[in-house]
Amino acid sequence: MSQKTFNIASPEKRIVPFLQEKIDNLTKPKGSLGRLEELALQIGTIQQTLTPTLTKPQHIIFGGDHGIVVEGVSYSPAEVTPQMVFNFMEGGAGINFLTRQHGFGIKVVDSGINYDFTGLEGRLIDLKVGKGTRNYLHEAAMTREEYELCLERGASVVDQCHEEGSNIVSFGEMGIGNTSSSSMWMTCLTGIDLEKCVGAGSGFDSEGVKRKYNILKQSLDNYKGDGSVEDVLSYFGGYEMVMAVGGMLRAAELKMVILIDGFIMTNCVLAASKLYPEVLEYCIFGHQGDEIGHKLVLDYLCAKPLLFFDLRLGEGTGAVCAYPLVESAVRMINEMSTFKHAKVTKYFE
Repeated sequence: MSQKTFNIASPEKRIVPFLQEKIDNLTKPKGSLGRLEELALQIGTIQQTLTPTLTKPQHIIFGGDHGIVVEGVSYSPAEVTPQMVFNFMEGGAGINFLTRQHGFGIKVVDSGINYDFTGLEGRLIDLKVGKGTRNYLHEAAMTREEYELCLERGASVVDQCHEEGSNIVSFGEMGIGNTSSSSMWMTCLTGIDLEKCVGAGSGFDSEGVKRKYNILKQSLDNYKGDGSVEDVLSYFGGYEMVMAVGGMLRAAELKMVILIDGFIMTNCVLAASKLYPEVLEYCIFGHQGDEIGHKLVLDYLCAKPLLFFDLRLGEGTGAVCAYPLVESAVRMINEMSTFKHAKVTKYFE
């Protein structure tokens, strides 16, 4: 299978001084709306316009199972993955009330869940690559061919969102064991010690975290790959995680705004940035969660999260929860008057 490639360019910067001038001449002291001004500048630069818009926001949840779960690295049992998919489809999960509240469309994707779904045809997007990854304590989680297929299929879901008129997309995940895979990506891609990358996941106590760390440390010791980004992603990743990477890269290629969620999705954009660094210029980081490694990977990426709410649910909840701030930034640059238009004396230089 040929390698999936993306054509991602940094947003053209010639518009930046014009955006900044517009923001600075709104009826407020310069810089007084803080991060809203930064967001407006970023979104206007992405969209190459002085009047940016947010149209038909879409949220994509990729679901997949992880072979490493048999080693006891997760507090939650593996059967929770398909059970939660049914919950998503019935509208009863945490992400559902947030997408309803903020007007997001939602797409749920079976990337590789160890379950045969029935009764969800036409609603659940079936892009299953396999019934869960392999156990990377002993072997690669997926083949290179499966990795490439995940990138392509993740990108295809974003294509569908874009064709439906969306210019802003957020990502979430469902996969028992995926905090472990995220920890493995984090340590391999950043050089941060594994112990600082391993947290409680869905609810481990300190002893549980220690057992989880020991299994992951053994997996890392057993790894005999070449250390390349592609090899790390395929050896330790989840199908849903690699699909999210493909989705993020395609969204950047299409010059969409990308909302990033918590620990798992931040490690997905870390992975994406190791392949195409320009992807980060399209990203807005929704929050800093309480998983131990999340702050460290955000710092590594020089990312500034919008919220500090102690969120750790996943599903993309933190990204969607932060959306009103993004919307406020766009409303600011479009709806506030300038000093000249409002006939207000400009009271600063």
